[in-house]
Amino acid sequence: MTTATRTAPVLRAADVTKVYGGTQALKGVSLDIVAGRTMVLFGENGAGKSTLMKILSAVESPSTGHIELDGRPVAFGNARQAADHGISIIHQELSLCPNLSIQDNLFLGREHTHQGGVLVDRAAQRKLARQVLGRLDESLDPDALVSELRLGQQQLVEIARALLQQARVLIMDEPTSALSAPEVEVLFHVIRELKSAGVAIVYISHHLEEALSIADDVAVLRDGRMVATARAEDVDLPWIVRKMVGREQASLFPAREPALGAAALEVEELSVADPTSPGRLAVDSVSLTLRAGEMVGIYGLMGSGRTELLECLAGRLPVASGVVRLQGRRLTGDIRRRIAAGLALVPEDRQRDGLVQSMTVGQNISLASVSRFVRRVLLDRRAEADAVNSTIAGVTVKTAGADAPIGSLSGGNQQKVVIGKALMTGPRVLLLDEPSRGVDVGAKADVFKMMAQQAHNGLAVLFSTSEAEEALHVPDRLLVLVRGRLVADVHPHEITRDRLMSLADGADTTDEAHHD
Repeated sequence: MTTATRTAPVLRAADVTKVYGGTQALKGVSLDIVAGRTMVLFGENGAGKSTLMKILSAVESPSTGHIELDGRPVAFGNARQAADHGISIIHQELSLCPNLSIQDNLFLGREHTHQGGVLVDRAAQRKLARQVLGRLDESLDPDALVSELRLGQQQLVEIARALLQQARVLIMDEPTSALSAPEVEVLFHVIRELKSAGVAIVYISHHLEEALSIADDVAVLRDGRMVATARAEDVDLPWIVRKMVGREQASLFPAREPALGAAALEVEELSVADPTSPGRLAVDSVSLTLRAGEMVGIYGLMGSGRTELLECLAGRLPVASGVVRLQGRRLTGDIRRRIAAGLALVPEDRQRDGLVQSMTVGQNISLASVSRFVRRVLLDRRAEADAVNSTIAGVTVKTAGADAPIGSLSGGNQQKVVIGKALMTGPRVLLLDEPSRGVDVGAKADVFKMMAQQAHNGLAVLFSTSEAEEALHVPDRLLVLVRGRLVADVHPHEITRDRLMSLADGADTTDEAHHD
């Protein structure tokens, strides 16, 4: 491939601005997308990344400026027209129909037909579905309902749908947020194949190190402006963080000197059946103690059992065997009773399990504790509003107000709302499942700072993560789960990244020192 061909943009944003009411989301942004190369776009939530991607794929139209395809200005009327010209997008939030099969989702609006276009050729669709899923190393039944799939599998179906469109430009907005490490490797292999075939890739991810590993070019947005572009080989992670947030990476993790109190949560030989396969254990004889004022992390790869452990503690999954005690009392009952007892969970999937999209910011925050504001049979709206506004300020939600639609918030601020909802119940133990999933580096720092502050105030905090950097820098103590079993209980500063990865992969079977 000649230098001229390699550097000629197939798709270009030229001086693009986008205004929503009084908010300017993009401010004169220009970006070149080159065939056969991966452009990774970095930026905090609200920086304008997703807005720019929607404009490139004709989901949105620019307020000023224009888009060029093969050097010529284009103005597509909708995303379908852009897709017909080879521009496809995988959105950050899943756009699947859960009541339809995998096959129906893959070919929705693009059905293969026979007999003069009268009937859908389901046999042909099924064959193509198996082929594209096989390309992603998945052996899913094309006729299975999407609602029956775990989140990572749904994400792969979303990716498969885009691959079927034979795009010249493929835009991926947070494609790995729900994928396991092996699934990420498969996706990266597919990306390399697409690049070698001349497909231009635009890639957005909050996993900075992961994204940089597949980047050819990088660009950084901050507050709607393009602040830096470079070749990937010329930059490193500290450079990216500085450009994104204007501060050093080390400052993103809170400094802690924990003052530990009495045992708040005690788990003895807890086992939990796998909800997708009741014949096996997702959690196998796990014991742990969490003290007041302590922030404990659980590190594990997909399938390690970290989500099932937290969901069982919160009452979402039944106990197969074992005992859970909260402040010395045996914990039983459903989610409501456990919240009343002082235990609250921030779930992994905030869209599905943490928020009600038809409600406002304030309604979401007070949803789990609204009974606190009932006086006889009437709701004390003033007391509720005061508590909601105090929570918004306390968890630093950036919003126009409590009455703003929840969908108007960035992913990081939506996560703060879910955390605020849990804190408003007045817990003694706070559980957080992947609290930084789909959250940018600046919002992560806010979330970790908030968790550290709650621990400083005497709350016991237990959180899960699949991010090695978080595991090594955020908690006071770190637990490592492998296939449902607790294999390590260590202080993070006593373990290296390589050792952590070896433990999580199950390659290291030596006993770790345990700390009470």
